[in-house]
Amino acid sequence: MSVLRITAGPYSFTARLEEADAPQTCAAFQKLLPYHQKIIHARWSGEACWIPLGDFQLGVSYENHTSHPAPGEVLFYPGGYSETEILFPYGAACFSSKLGQLAGNHFLTITEGKEHLRELGRLVLWEGAQDIVFEAL
Repeated sequence: MSVLRITAGPYSFTARLEEADAPQTCAAFQKLLPYHQKIIHARWSGEACWIPLGDFQLGVSYENHTSHPAPGEVLFYPGGYSETEILFPYGAACFSSKLGQLAGNHFLTITEGKEHLRELGRLVLWEGAQDIVFEAL
């Protein structure tokens, strides 16, 4: 089982890669580590933050995909109807874009620090974009 540390703003989380259910997404994402980006608040997906990736291609298709992630179930959307992105839900979320509902690959699950997800969401909503780093443990 592979584990990552995610640091977003002042918060730190531990996450499990869902290698059994999303092996291609996990393997491709691991090649990017350490991965540095900015996280902003979602526009259409409810209580979630996202990392917009434009036309970036990770080279994966759909696997273990869902539109209704629970808090802490991180999704990778490989692009198509909307831009490529990572969705980071902190509460009630229905993954969507301006074109309608989407489905993303559930490839990471927060296992430690979940109690800070809502605080991160509020910080991003009220204070704006935050740095986020994914790194192997």
